[in-house]
Amino acid sequence: MTREDTETVPPTVLLEAHGLHRTYPSAHWQDRIRGRGTVHAVDGIDLIVTTGTRLGVVGGSGCGKSTLMRLLLGLETPDTGRITYRGQPVHPRHDLTWYRKLVQFVPQDPSNSLDPHLRVGASIAEPLECLAVPGDHATRIRECLTHVGLDPELADRYPAQLSGGQRQRVALARALAPAPEIVIADEAVSALDASARLHVTRTLRRICEDDGPALVFVSHDLGIVHHLCDTVVVLDAGRIVEHGPVADVLSNPSHPRTQALLRAVPTLPPPTAA
Repeated sequence: MTREDTETVPPTVLLEAHGLHRTYPSAHWQDRIRGRGTVHAVDGIDLIVTTGTRLGVVGGSGCGKSTLMRLLLGLETPDTGRITYRGQPVHPRHDLTWYRKLVQFVPQDPSNSLDPHLRVGASIAEPLECLAVPGDHATRIRECLTHVGLDPELADRYPAQLSGGQRQRVALARALAPAPEIVIADEAVSALDASARLHVTRTLRRICEDDGPALVFVSHDLGIVHHLCDTVVVLDAGRIVEHGPVADVLSNPSHPRTQALLRAVPTLPPPTAA
């Protein structure tokens, strides 16, 4: 089936979040004394991720991005609200092996996520083994490295022998290994230099556009989201304050938080082709 054919097929709803709330005790003793001892990290969020989506989740520090990401990954339980995947409940207290195969994660800093004592190929094999993914793992490792623009021969190297951009591509290859339907990326290019950031952003976009997984890209940088995503939600104080197509939101931001984030981006040139 060509991409032109798939464009006529309505997108399928994959991940749904309804009425998510998550609170934490405040870390500041002054807040507790004043009766403000609870932080509403996520405060009534609704979200839908469909096939083909490239969704940017944007906001400043403390807006709730990280908490929302942990909830969507099934790492934390919401105080209230629910998360479903293709209609099936997602709950951290249940066996989520099936969910881990379908929703994978790319961390901010691959230096902290890649075991320095494991060769690249062994790191990519980890989710295949842990999730009992069938098939020839060696072949799959080579395919994933090629898919992210790396030489399959790098499978025999250690992370310390790679550049920062190469390590982040390895982290992406590992996330792609189980053939997920969604990839959730946490500030996945912020730790890279400008050149590596551009290459990894282009790689992510190419993979997602080429009949790849849906993408949830968590970031504070509207410039990167502008290049990578087609839809954006803006968070402030645990709530979605703006939501829509990237071009519409960035050309006519209505909320002060979006306007402030936009002012932090020097220029917004047209999205770079993959």
